[in-house]
Amino acid sequence: MLAAVGCTATDDRAAPDPTDGKPSASASADGAGGAENDGDGPLPGMPATEQARALLAELKVAPHGSMSGYSRSKFPHWAQQGEGCDTRETVLERDGTDVRQNDACRATSGTWVSLYDDEKFTDASELDIDHTVPLANAWRSGADTWPQEKRKEFANDLTRPQLLAVSASSNRSKGDQGPDEWQPPTKTYWCAYGRAWTSVKSTYELSVTESEKSMLEQMLDTCMS
Repeated sequence: MLAAVGCTATDDRAAPDPTDGKPSASASADGAGGAENDGDGPLPGMPATEQARALLAELKVAPHGSMSGYSRSKFPHWAQQGEGCDTRETVLERDGTDVRQNDACRATSGTWVSLYDDEKFTDASELDIDHTVPLANAWRSGADTWPQEKRKEFANDLTRPQLLAVSASSNRSKGDQGPDEWQPPTKTYWCAYGRAWTSVKSTYELSVTESEKSMLEQMLDTCMS
């Protein structure tokens, strides 16, 4: 994913096997969770702060790999989720308030708040579905070796904190950049963003760069402030 191209309304994605031997992210409230986790919004499978720290410490640290061979088409999205709904429409319904859908499962009304920049929307067409860990970033950190079915799962993951409805402007500003290169403008979301990014990278056994890991540590530090 190039910096000028985010996870737009026409993008696609999918979900991994949650029983991959990793600590259960659903147990987040039992660890060092607490009040700092209240700003997670609708994201599923969020680890508690201390769990995220432990997962981050275990991630492989390596330079970015090559973009050779990369194409967004190698991460098929948006997958059908049943009853005529694809992943995009499923996330829009999950992330919004009072969302109404037509017979084709398209959101016709509702209210959404983009957690990246605190912008409010009532028109779903003004929202993108962002991949927390962008497809191109995943490619450079290990997904280039995956079979396409696993890349489809990654691109449509509704189980982990990988997909979020956000303003088109914030998503396209982010592009394929890591947390060391781009951070949500709303700093109060850094705690959740750092935990979400770390969880996804851990689930899929993707590597992080030195600068990426350092920024994730800074984001996790905001959870206690």
